[in-house]
Amino acid sequence: MKHTFQLTFLVALACGLTSAFSRANEASTAVGLKLFSEQIEPVLKQHCYSCHSADAKMVEGGLRLDGRELARRGGDSGPAVVPGKPAESLLVQALRHEGGLEMPPEQPKLTAATIAHFVRWIELGAPDPREDAIALADQWPTAVRQHWAFQPIPQTVAPDKSAGTGAVDSFIQTRLAAQGWPSAPAATREDLVRRVYFDLLGLPPSPAAITAFAIDPAPDAYEKLVDRLMASPQFGERWAQHWLDVVRYAESEGYEYDRHVPDAWRFRDYVVQAFNLDKPVDQFVAEQIAGDELAPQDHEALSASIFHRLGPVRRNAGNPDIALSRNEVLTERTDIIGVAFLGLSVGCARCHNHKLEPISQRDYYRLQAYLAATQEKNVPLAPPAEQQAWEAETKRIKAEMDALKLVLRTKTGEERVRMQAMLDAMEDSLPPMLATIPATFNDFSNRTPIHVLRRGVWEKKLEPVGPRPPSILVPSEMPESPADSSQPRTELARWLTATDNPLLARVFVNRLWQGHFGAGIVKTTNDFGTKGDRPSHPELLDWLARQLIDGDWEAKRIHREIVLSETYRQASSAPSAIEPARLDPENRLLWKFNRRRLSAEELRDAMLAVAGRLNDEIGGASVMTPVDPQLVDQLYKPSQWQIAKRAGEHDRRTIYLIAKRNLRLPFLETFDGPALLSSCARRESSTHAPQALELLNGNTSNELAPAFAERLVAETDAPLGPAQRNERIVQRAFELAAGRQPTTKELLASLLFLAESSLEEFALAIFNLNDFAYVR
Repeated sequence: MKHTFQLTFLVALACGLTSAFSRANEASTAVGLKLFSEQIEPVLKQHCYSCHSADAKMVEGGLRLDGRELARRGGDSGPAVVPGKPAESLLVQALRHEGGLEMPPEQPKLTAATIAHFVRWIELGAPDPREDAIALADQWPTAVRQHWAFQPIPQTVAPDKSAGTGAVDSFIQTRLAAQGWPSAPAATREDLVRRVYFDLLGLPPSPAAITAFAIDPAPDAYEKLVDRLMASPQFGERWAQHWLDVVRYAESEGYEYDRHVPDAWRFRDYVVQAFNLDKPVDQFVAEQIAGDELAPQDHEALSASIFHRLGPVRRNAGNPDIALSRNEVLTERTDIIGVAFLGLSVGCARCHNHKLEPISQRDYYRLQAYLAATQEKNVPLAPPAEQQAWEAETKRIKAEMDALKLVLRTKTGEERVRMQAMLDAMEDSLPPMLATIPATFNDFSNRTPIHVLRRGVWEKKLEPVGPRPPSILVPSEMPESPADSSQPRTELARWLTATDNPLLARVFVNRLWQGHFGAGIVKTTNDFGTKGDRPSHPELLDWLARQLIDGDWEAKRIHREIVLSETYRQASSAPSAIEPARLDPENRLLWKFNRRRLSAEELRDAMLAVAGRLNDEIGGASVMTPVDPQLVDQLYKPSQWQIAKRAGEHDRRTIYLIAKRNLRLPFLETFDGPALLSSCARRESSTHAPQALELLNGNTSNELAPAFAERLVAETDAPLGPAQRNERIVQRAFELAAGRQPTTKELLASLLFLAESSLEEFALAIFNLNDFAYVR
């Protein structure tokens, strides 16, 4: 009874204290609100709003004082108002003319009484009745809010079509007609078949395939060819590379150690398969963002979630800097979501409100909040017994290494070097990794609380935020989600793929258009913001986006619309088009087709195919090929580069070669392969001397030239005289490499060359032909 009385008394006391505190807080708030309305707001309006409000011609220092949250967030220098802490509030320092701050500028300080009012108001918690009722999106200029990319995708109707003209052509020809420009004539069948093979498969057509299409009289011959190519498993290999560029796919973490992410190649295979199966784009996006939340037991969905582990990671920060390293990881993951799925450079708002786009710093951290619980997890695929044995052996070796490290600290000069070598040898003796999926999972017990960070500095935390899409893209009244939402990334994926999100479909179809024409309708494919390139054909872009959405997000329908168009089938030269060439040198209006150089991967794969060496095996672990030992020696651990033992593996398609950040293959680097550190929006096509040197003297071309020569001999092995045989060899070389017969001039030059040089040298020369390296 006594204990019951004591408990009752304590509960009553606690409730009474809580009630008393509540009443005290309410009283303080009431006093503070009265002080604000009578003393604070009038001063702000009279002395501050001219430079620090929506009405200012230019907001000084990024600081707005015409809203509660705006004042608390502050500007470039930090928070102007920190409730309860006048000493940390920059507004008070500015009123006192301290720390190099002056408010009002170039005028005497306000009275001591006025400054005291501000101090007292902040001590009371800075209560402020002004809701930023004008949401940030509403404070941006009208022109920004009406930017084309932020508007809903309309139900666009194609212009009137003439007989036989498709919807794509009707948009293109309407623009050309307005200029009074004709389209280029149709490409030859030989050029077209080579173009569409490289475009859809990334490989050259065989001479037999070229001939079959060239003589096919059927009116739907081209349509059947396109359908056959898009049904090929090599279609996914070609188009996966475009997406891997965008998401900066790599299988190692970069920086000094460049540690490998075990089995990261499963993401590459996921993307290849997704393109081959025509996985709906909304599902494709959702699985990468939230595969582990959507289907935590499904290996395909978990492989998609590797998306979050593709960025470079610094692993040498040490224990004191674990939080800093975590911040860098979250930053990487947030930035790639912005450019890949929204076409917006959200990363520029990490340290301050975006200087060029309507993205606030708060928007940035709200987007990051969706990822707050995201952690790495390697999901084992081996049977439990094998997994246990692996763990035991790994634990034993690591224990020995830890003991050696303790001894190492006591040693100094040659002993430490010798013992370090022993440590390296022990690490190399660790059992090879078992099959895993390096997936992403939520760990809510270790969720990172997300705050707006002053100038992006981890230690300088401002107000906490919860998940929410960028303000410019959602209604102003939309609240933040709870910071501890149970499926935050599913929520993000649901918003990204919602039909009222104006960006995802536009951004995605623009990437498809770029893949076919070399430049997007919006040339800046990663930047759809107000400072990005304006679309050359905005109605066409919206029509394609609407087709994607209304067609259940099936991308192959869009590919087909594009490659079947007359615009795509134009010749790449229009000799009489003098005015278009002068007024539209970049061919933005598509008055002809753009001749293009093969990408680095296409060049290497074409060499393998022409030489008869291409290993067309699909999928699986990535391959390390022989490279210059000096390059391997520059790695932190040269033992990371383990050359595939089976020689045939070296002839796999280039997409299956390992993507290692600190060792880019020289051939790929020379021909503009991406750096793998950040999103590659578009492959450049540079022209410089090292490319000619690589094709003439490089290992790749010189190793494949003999195989090409052997193929030429084998395929012209007939009872012919030497002159006739050489002529047939030249013809076959041009058929295989350029998809055509040699001209009379080329034939004579080749025969003269063969009279003085070896067939291997001739094969190498063919690899250096413009018509081998370019499609037209």
